[in-house]
Amino acid sequence: MERNNIENNNNNLVEVINLKKYFSVGKKKLKAVDDVSLSIKRGETLGLVGESGCGKSTLGRTIVRIYEPDGGKIFYDGKDITRIKTRKEHLDFCKKAQIIFQDPYASLDPYMTVGQIISEGFEIHNMYKENGARKEKVHELLRLVGLNDEHSNRFPHEFSGGQRQRISIARALAINPEFIVCDEPISALDVSIQSQIINLMNELKEKMRLAYLFISHDLNAVRYVSDRIAVMYLGSLMEVAESDTLYNQPRHPYTQALMSAVPVPDPKKEREKERILLEGDVPSPIDVPPGCPFSTRCPYAEAICLKEKPELRDLGDGHHIACHMAG
Repeated sequence: MERNNIENNNNNLVEVINLKKYFSVGKKKLKAVDDVSLSIKRGETLGLVGESGCGKSTLGRTIVRIYEPDGGKIFYDGKDITRIKTRKEHLDFCKKAQIIFQDPYASLDPYMTVGQIISEGFEIHNMYKENGARKEKVHELLRLVGLNDEHSNRFPHEFSGGQRQRISIARALAINPEFIVCDEPISALDVSIQSQIINLMNELKEKMRLAYLFISHDLNAVRYVSDRIAVMYLGSLMEVAESDTLYNQPRHPYTQALMSAVPVPDPKKEREKERILLEGDVPSPIDVPPGCPFSTRCPYAEAICLKEKPELRDLGDGHHIACHMAG
């Protein structure tokens, strides 16, 4: 896919072109991310949804260069970051792009105080050199995420799951990034806490004009936080559209099946709703079928679907779909 085909403009902060990330499993390759192209605008939240194991987290981690890509390009603010090699270039990029991990229990060092965890980025990037300035910035960040100054002297085990995720958010914000990958940030939290974290992230987005890649399998949460949504299946993107468009007019058969499973709060409408049940199991990413990755489960598959992998094409109004039959 050419760069122009993913809505290239000056407002794009992140552009991913034909990105690939494979892992060796014995003598075979597990295609976690296979030829993915997408863009994220400044100040935008792009939701990324799909079944467990479809490659969502791997895509997010590859974009922020936790994983080295095996092919394709990643542009950040117009610069090809797949070409960066030196430590300084890596540090410059890390200062602009951060990640919030899924498990707040595993992502915080249990032997460091909250103040040390949040200020670790200051050490790496040589920021707020004076101790007093550093301490004040930590307190400012804690207040920003709804915690107190005195929490800086405590250890992670003294906090609840929701509070730990707030600490993770404060750590990500410490070096003033422009872009944050949110890798299932609410899935490990109680339902009662999830809405608090989502509201906090929305407030911070508006206040700091952040761009998010919000990865989740919770379709209701993704709809609430996202401007646009991308649907992923077996390492590939199936559909990308505005949030309301995707929920109200899904065009890809896989997206239609996903949306039919979203519960409706009205019991009458829930009973009347038609549920689309997919037959068969998700193929192994080690042995992806030829052609369209969804062809083995798609009720509309034709001969071309079994032979040729469809390109992600624009149907108009920014609605992109990878399907031979669409339209």
